[in-house]
Amino acid sequence: MALFALGDFHLSFQVPDKSMDVFGPVWHHHEEKIRKNCTDLISPDDTLVVTGDHSWGRKLPQCTEDLGFIESLPGRKILLRGNHDMFWDAKKTASLNRQFEGRLSFLQNNFFAYEDYALVGTKGYTFEGPFYLDRAGRIIGWDEENEEHAQKLVAREAERLRVSFEAARRAGFEKFIMFLHYPPTNILEKESIFTKMAEDYGAGQVIYSHCHGKERFHDSIEGNFHGIDYHLVSGDYRDFQPLQLLP
Repeated sequence: MALFALGDFHLSFQVPDKSMDVFGPVWHHHEEKIRKNCTDLISPDDTLVVTGDHSWGRKLPQCTEDLGFIESLPGRKILLRGNHDMFWDAKKTASLNRQFEGRLSFLQNNFFAYEDYALVGTKGYTFEGPFYLDRAGRIIGWDEENEEHAQKLVAREAERLRVSFEAARRAGFEKFIMFLHYPPTNILEKESIFTKMAEDYGAGQVIYSHCHGKERFHDSIEGNFHGIDYHLVSGDYRDFQPLQLLP
């Protein structure tokens, strides 16, 4: 058994006008890369956590082929909600888990077990600007009204993450791997409510995605921070190769 993670599939089998090819060569035929890399690396006994932005479909019927593609990949698949996953109403996660039982699992206000680890997570959120720059490209200000709204969303997502951790703790788990779609910090932050929660609960790893393009790959934490390993698993950052988290 092994545990893998990869994010930002941005599949568009039923909405071809949303092709990701316009974002550069790394996205050309990225579905084929995902299938090949997953098939080469992941066995039927392994687990793959997909960290959000699964489909461009806005309603579940527009996502049938995209979710079917994910289902066809080897191993157990656990899905986290991304900012573009409009088909997924956070209040209806239990319904999705019933509908896709035995095929796909949806991580939101709950947890899933991997050996003696609890896999916990939520979409997360972080303030992404706009930022105001001087002529040297240094940040000299930001949209404070937009930031105030962002902090409300951060608080909501932090509470959802707490629900996930507490459900796992009540079930007797003491070891955690924490998954987010958004990065745990933005470019102005050295730490956040999400990094503090990871430390408070003793998470061993924090896995996130969302950061696309070379100019965004280093927006947040990578490597060991306060004893926790942070990993970015955005599809284009990984060239669509899943990252192995545990053997």
